Amino acid sequence: MKLLATLGLFYIFCIPMALKAQDIAILKYNGGGDWYANPTALPNLIRFCNQNIGTVLEERTDQVAVSSNDIFQYPFLHMTGHGNVFFSADEANNLRAYLMAGGFLHIDDNYGMEPYLRKELAKVFPDKELKELGADHPIFKQEFQFNGLPKIHEHDGKRPQAFGIFDNNRLVLLFTYECDLGDGWEDPTVHNDPPEVREKALKMGANIISYVFKN
Repeated sequence: MKLLATLGLFYIFCIPMALKAQDIAILKYNGGGDWYANPTALPNLIRFCNQNIGTVLEERTDQVAVSSNDIFQYPFLHMTGHGNVFFSADEANNLRAYLMAGGFLHIDDNYGMEPYLRKELAKVFPDKELKELGADHPIFKQEFQFNGLPKIHEHDGKRPQAFGIFDNNRLVLLFTYECDLGDGWEDPTVHNDPPEVREKALKMGANIISYVFKN
């Protein structure tokens, strides 16, 4: 896989450290937002992917700080929460280096983080902007077919949107907004979502995983 190969070169020449067994990590950030939200979400999504799309991912996920060189050990980082996000200059530089080296970041707005996030992403990529993905983007046409991002939970009545940041036509960052995918991945008893709603969330999550790990 090109993504892993690129990161592998970064390890060899820049940060010589061994890969851990975990393939996905949760990104810890400052600012007061609850980066630890939805604790059952990723394990459930990973289990669904391993059972349904042929991935072999470790269900236990590590938690890594945006300032740490440990982020380079993971091809996929997941970030979520409500409210404020803050990146220092060093953190923004570290995250940019990770993404430019082949890493991927999925940010799922659990509600309320969008205005803070946009301001901080401008530190990470001052020369790039979030661009909305059209319904024909390949991420919606992986293992499961979607006509754009599904709506899992209602908040402000806005339509769900998927935004991306690209580097040389490679999607390096995906921001899912007004959707609440992570809530749909959680244990059924957490939000009491109907099975068909959880299934939509898990299938869209599986498409994201497939896009990153299998392309």
